[in-house]
Amino acid sequence: MRSNRAKVRASVSMAATLPMLAGALALGIPAAHASGNPGRDALTGTKPLWATAKADKGAAADSALVSARVFLAGRDARGLADYAKAVADPSSAAYGKYLSAKQAQARFGATKAQVAAVKGWLKAAGMKVTAVTPHYIAVTGDVAAAEKAFGTQLHNYAKGSKTYRAPSSTATVPEALKGAVLTVTGLDNAPHRASHKDQLPPPDAVFKNSGPFSSYYGSNIASTLPDAYGTKIPYAVKGYTGKQLRAAYGAGKYTGQGVRIAITDAYASPTIAYDAATYANKHGDAAWTTGQLRQVLPKNYTKTKECGAAGWYGEETLDVEAVHAVAPAANVTYVGAASCYDDDLLDSLSKIVDGHLADIVSNSWGDIEANQTPDLAAAYDQVFQFGAVEGIGFYFSSGDNGDEVAHTGTKQVDTPANSAWVTAVGGTSLAVGKDNTYLWETGWGTEKASLSADGKSWTNFPGAYTSGAGGGTSKTVPQPYYQKGVVPNALATANNAAGNRVVPDISAIADPNTGFKVGQTQTFPDGSQQYSEYRIGGTSLAAPVIAAVQALAQEARGGKAIGFANPTIYAKYGSKLYHDVTDTPTGTELAVARVDFLNGFDAADGLATSVRSLGKDSSLKAVKGYDDVTGVGTPANGYVDSYRRH
Repeated sequence: MRSNRAKVRASVSMAATLPMLAGALALGIPAAHASGNPGRDALTGTKPLWATAKADKGAAADSALVSARVFLAGRDARGLADYAKAVADPSSAAYGKYLSAKQAQARFGATKAQVAAVKGWLKAAGMKVTAVTPHYIAVTGDVAAAEKAFGTQLHNYAKGSKTYRAPSSTATVPEALKGAVLTVTGLDNAPHRASHKDQLPPPDAVFKNSGPFSSYYGSNIASTLPDAYGTKIPYAVKGYTGKQLRAAYGAGKYTGQGVRIAITDAYASPTIAYDAATYANKHGDAAWTTGQLRQVLPKNYTKTKECGAAGWYGEETLDVEAVHAVAPAANVTYVGAASCYDDDLLDSLSKIVDGHLADIVSNSWGDIEANQTPDLAAAYDQVFQFGAVEGIGFYFSSGDNGDEVAHTGTKQVDTPANSAWVTAVGGTSLAVGKDNTYLWETGWGTEKASLSADGKSWTNFPGAYTSGAGGGTSKTVPQPYYQKGVVPNALATANNAAGNRVVPDISAIADPNTGFKVGQTQTFPDGSQQYSEYRIGGTSLAAPVIAAVQALAQEARGGKAIGFANPTIYAKYGSKLYHDVTDTPTGTELAVARVDFLNGFDAADGLATSVRSLGKDSSLKAVKGYDDVTGVGTPANGYVDSYRRH
C-alpha cells in the first residue's frame, strides 16, 4: 500500500521534461532565471508543457479566481544548498554541524525587506495576501490581477478530455525582485477543485486475509496445490511482526530510545491511538508510553472525497505500527496534511522543519515523475534543504508499480523519491525463517497466476505482473555526487549521457505476500466498527521500516542526528553492512501460494487461490551490487552499530 497524492493535484499540473529548478539540481546550485522579458525576471518551469498553441482554447475569463503561492528564495539560496551538502558529507569539515531551525531561517530565510517587497508587488497588482509563512506568500485574485502580477496571459487549454487554465508563457517577476522569488505555483489549475471544510469519513470497509498461512517463511507447505518452478511452495506468511523484522535487519539491543520520528500522510485516523496500543499489546511490542505518540493536525480538512480520506487511515496505521514495531522506544509524531494535494503535503513537511519536530521523517506517498514540474520540485527541495541543515533526514517510498509502464505506459520513476535531497526507499520480498532467522530477500516484484478450475495447474503460469518496487532513472534530476562510482553507468546514463539520479537508495520489506501484519479499526458489513488485523505491504511499509532502522542507528551514535543520510549510506556500499539483494538468492525461482476471500472479508462468496512469483519487478532487476529495485541493499547485522563510528 502506498498513498498516491496525485489522484488530484494541488495548484499545479506537473510535466516531466522541463529542466529542473533550484534545489532540484544535483545537490546544489539554483538555476539562473531567464531574462527574455525586459525588466522582468523569468521563473523557469512555470508554463506546463501541455499548454501548447494547438491546445489553446483562448483567454481565461478576467474575473475567474486564482489562488497562488509565491515561494521565497531567501537571502542565500546558493548558500543553503551548499551548506545542506556540506553538513551531510562525511568528508566535509562542516559534517554534522547542524543549525537550529531559528539559525537556519536567520542565515538562509527571506529577509523582512524581501517579504515586504514581494507583498508590495503582489498587492500593487491587485492580489490579496492571505498567508505569509517562512517559505511562501499565499495570494488570491482574479485572472486580470494575476496576469498583471506575473507578466503572462492565462489561457484555457485542452488537456485530455478536459480544459484547464495555465500561463501562456513563463511567469515573471519584476527585475527588482530577482533573487527574492524562487517560484510560483497555482497559475495552472489542472485539476483544481474548490476547497471546503469537510468532516472525516468513517473507516473503510473491513479487509481480511484468508488462510492457510505460514507463521514464518516455509513453515506451511501447500502440499495439495500444484508445483511452481518444479517444487511445492509455501503458503504466504500471515504477516511478519516486529520481532521478526528487528531480527532480519539487525536491530540488536537498540530500541530508538531518545530519537524522534515524524510521519507525514494526509488526514488522520480517528482510532490511531487505540489501534496502535492494541496492536502492540497483541504482538509483544513495548507498550506506548504517555506522550510517545502525538499528532499535529490542521484545523480543517479539505477534498476528502477527491483524495479518498478514509484510505489514508490505513496508511497512517501502517506507518505508525511499523515504526513502533522496529523502534519501540522512539517518539513518534504524526503530521497530517489537510488533503492529498501538494500544497497541503508541503505544509506538513514545513511544519516539521520549521519546528524541528523530528530528526527522521517517514513519507509513504508520491506520484509519477511525469506529473512533477520544476516549480513544485523547487518548493519541495527547498524544504528538504532546510531540513538537511538542521539534521533532518527525509525517507520516501519509491513506489509500488515498478517501472510504471504497466501503470502509465511510460517508463519512469516516482516523486518526491526522485529528489536528490531525500532517501528513496525501495522494496523487497523477505524470508524470515524459524527462530526469526534471516534467510534471504528478493527484489519485490510480483507475477500472479490463478488456480485452474480442476485444481491441477496454474493458469497461464507465471501469470501477469501485478506490482513491485518503484525504481529506475530520473529524466529530470541530474546525478547527485554521492551516487557517482556506485550506481552503474548504464543506469545513470539511461536517459542522459551526463547522468541522472537513480532510484532507490536503500530498501526493506515491501512485498504484501511476505508482508507485515497491522491492526486497524475498520467498518464491518453490519455497519459496526471493530479492530481487525490483516497483512499489508508496499514501499509504504519499507519507508517506515528504514526510518525506524535509522532511529536505531541514531541511538547507536549517542543520539547525534544522522541528518540527510545518502552520503553515508553510499559510503558504506559494498560492505557486509548490507544484504546484497538479488532476484534469485537461492539459485532458483521462488513463489508462494495465497488464498483470498473473494469479498475481502469471509468465505461466503468463495475463495481465490493463486501463486505469486517473487523477484519479477517489471523490467527492473535486482542483481549483484547496486540495482534500481533495492539500491545498495537492505540493512544487515552491523549496519546499526556502524553509525557509532561516525
